[in-house]
Amino acid sequence: MAAAIGVSVAVLRFLLCFVFTIPVSFLWRLVPSPPAKHLYAAVSGALLSYLSFGFSSNLHFLVPMLLGYASMVFARSHCGIITFILSFGYLIGCHVVYMSGDAWKEGGIDATGALMVLTLKVISCAINYNDGLLKEEGLRESQKKNRLIKLPSLIEYFGYCLCCGSHFAGPVYEIKDYLDWTEGKGIWSHSEEGLSPSPYGATFRALLQAAFCMALYLYLVPQFPLSRFTDPIYQEWGFWKRLGYQYMSGFSARWKYYFIWSISEASIILSGLGFTGWTESSPPKPRWDRAKNVDILGVEFAKSSVQLPLVWNIQVSTWLRHYVYERLVKPGKKAGFFQLLTTQTVSAVWHGLYPGYIIFFVQSALMIAGSRVIYRWQQAVPQNMDAVKNILVFINFAYTLLVLNYSCVGFIVLSLRETLASYGSVHFIGTILPIALILLSYVIKPPRPARSKARKEE
Repeated sequence: MAAAIGVSVAVLRFLLCFVFTIPVSFLWRLVPSPPAKHLYAAVSGALLSYLSFGFSSNLHFLVPMLLGYASMVFARSHCGIITFILSFGYLIGCHVVYMSGDAWKEGGIDATGALMVLTLKVISCAINYNDGLLKEEGLRESQKKNRLIKLPSLIEYFGYCLCCGSHFAGPVYEIKDYLDWTEGKGIWSHSEEGLSPSPYGATFRALLQAAFCMALYLYLVPQFPLSRFTDPIYQEWGFWKRLGYQYMSGFSARWKYYFIWSISEASIILSGLGFTGWTESSPPKPRWDRAKNVDILGVEFAKSSVQLPLVWNIQVSTWLRHYVYERLVKPGKKAGFFQLLTTQTVSAVWHGLYPGYIIFFVQSALMIAGSRVIYRWQQAVPQNMDAVKNILVFINFAYTLLVLNYSCVGFIVLSLRETLASYGSVHFIGTILPIALILLSYVIKPPRPARSKARKEE
């Protein structure tokens, strides 16, 4: 069966366990009490990890989980930074030892990807428990919403970390939401509005999306192999054909991630954890934003690079914003390129220590900064010059399309040699263009548009 779909036995085993998170999540709904639900969430997650990656995977997962919990018990006032350093340190060590990127490229798989998701969950839990010591005055809305006053029990913590296999590919969610969901509180209270959201229609749509994404991925990938970047025939092509091939390589590779995230979306929706409230339509419809990790059309047709973190790997982007980007900004100050670059560097290290990852995320920081320049120019255009404004909107769209697909080659080939060969084949246009825009912004300085107080808080 593995040979029939062109994957290794290890990858097939992972995919079967990953898809099995859907019925496992459904069965969670039938477990009678909160303590039993926590136990079921933890045991089912550990069992799926064992079947997918082997016994050693759970030992790896225990390390950051226990380090994080111990820091919350014994050093609450510093547990956030302690857990961040220790958990990231352990993850980096695993990246160095296993070099998972090479294994993934060769058709193998290990538990490092799941450990990446688990690391973010452990860190956010510790930081939120640390925030529980702070006064509400001066806290951001996300801190007020997610901070923990009381230490979770060990079984609650383990259930949150391993919940029904959700650590395989995300999405990342907050422990406070997990506890409310398990205990039927907040938006999950049956008394709220007298409504009980049905997950079945949204789950079915997510499964249809997953099937489409996998079919398109299997069709496209053989036609645009990554090995072509070092093939002599690639060097014989003209500039535009090479640029077009880079676009199609990035476009093809993304459908694998769309498939994975669609399966995880179906699982989280079916469990009920993905529920985030009701729409204001009549009749109201349930929203499942917590389960959503990607907006496919939003990625492929993004009007600016600034929109990409809002539509790609959404929950990880939210985590990076809340636990890295915003916390680097001093009170009364505005975030700048330093905060953006640091956040992207943390994201790169989280993915792995390959040169391709580092280059991609530095590139993405430049890409976003360049897109912001175009956007500021667009906002400075007088209202009676709609044609000029529309031209700048299109330029930002084209810029994002070009630089994104140029940059993401590094993310998928990983090695320094292949990344530089690919970038050099199109004269480093995707690097030069954002740098030129950033430098040009010091010459052409449009006034910054005034933002509302609500927008600033966002």
